[in-house]
Amino acid sequence: MQHRIIVLGAGYAGAIAAGRLARRLYREDVAVTLVNAEPDFVERVRLHQLAAGQDLRPRPLDEMFADTGVEVRLAKVTGVDADRKAVAVVDSDGVAGELSYDTLVYALGSGWSDHGVPGAAEHAHEIAGRAGALRLRERLAGIGAGQQVVVVGGGLTGLEAVTEIAEARPDLDVALVARGGLGDWLSPKGRAHLRKVFGALGITAYESTAVTGVAADHVTTADGRAIPAAVTVWTTGFAVHPIAGATTLEVDGTGRIAVDATMRSLSHPDVYAVGDAATATGPGGKPLRMSCASGTPMAWQAADAIAARLTGGKLPSVALRYFNQCVSLGRREGLIQYVTADDRAVRGVLTGRFAALYKELVCKGAAWGVANPLLGMPARRRHVVARPSRTDTVNPAGPADAADSTAKVSA
Repeated sequence: MQHRIIVLGAGYAGAIAAGRLARRLYREDVAVTLVNAEPDFVERVRLHQLAAGQDLRPRPLDEMFADTGVEVRLAKVTGVDADRKAVAVVDSDGVAGELSYDTLVYALGSGWSDHGVPGAAEHAHEIAGRAGALRLRERLAGIGAGQQVVVVGGGLTGLEAVTEIAEARPDLDVALVARGGLGDWLSPKGRAHLRKVFGALGITAYESTAVTGVAADHVTTADGRAIPAAVTVWTTGFAVHPIAGATTLEVDGTGRIAVDATMRSLSHPDVYAVGDAATATGPGGKPLRMSCASGTPMAWQAADAIAARLTGGKLPSVALRYFNQCVSLGRREGLIQYVTADDRAVRGVLTGRFAALYKELVCKGAAWGVANPLLGMPARRRHVVARPSRTDTVNPAGPADAADSTAKVSA
């Protein structure tokens, strides 16, 4: 009887985990099912480009995973019963069903959050998903020269969105509203370059400014100002998918699943969580930030740990750490901020066209890795040596767990 592995979500983390499992385990031993609501893999790190009017290459999941042994199931996940090891789904025809698993990889990710700001849900646009980016794209195409676009949020997503829009539409009046200083987490050289790019693109920066309300034609700030905005783009951070918080899985205060160094749930050993859905610990005991840079190595870690536990192999032991932050600032400019292992900026940066090329190669490399799950490194498949009964957890205690130390992954 095959060991049933279900992967929920085909973003970067989920798709990479499914592909890596196919490289590590023999098809006759396991049945890997990848469940996703959309038929295509979405390059989330490029959604600001899509919103600004650029077209992204379509990447159908069924083509990506053809002949890999991974079954793609198009369905929306509506619930997880972690005690019964069952996932409730609704397929594209609206038919409800249930999938049973022996091992679950939870990678449902995150979406946008209005953080309770009045009017944001009704009047602001978001680019956390493909549908939101397409709506913003249509709205931007419909406004004329001289209209105001305000991007709220000074993090990486906000910086990439505001510079992409300003470059694509130099006829618009584009502004960024940041709660802190402009790029205040960057090194002095990084901040200086960011201000240089903002100046060249004509972007107005409202620093140390909190938005307290959003209307159809303006945003209101905590100090009582009304900033005109024909279009408001909301990029103040992500919120985790709510399904995990409704289960018996142990979660943190934000609803992210608590995991150990191998990405295995602290409360349910047959469940692994990766990407934005999990609260994993990096150097210095700091939680990893929500990002592709975190999700990819988390997926490697989980897939290798699952394979090791099923085959009696050695658990992965690679450090979870960061090396840099890659920021696109339009198509011709970029910023590569080098960081410590725990994601704090150091002096070194790359800027300009070389940095833009660097970021582009990173994005292309990430997409290529997802789209070609069986290419690249050697497959190194192993046979499952012990298949637990359907009522048991996956090898909750065994020889492999003796090597279960703090995992390390490069991001």
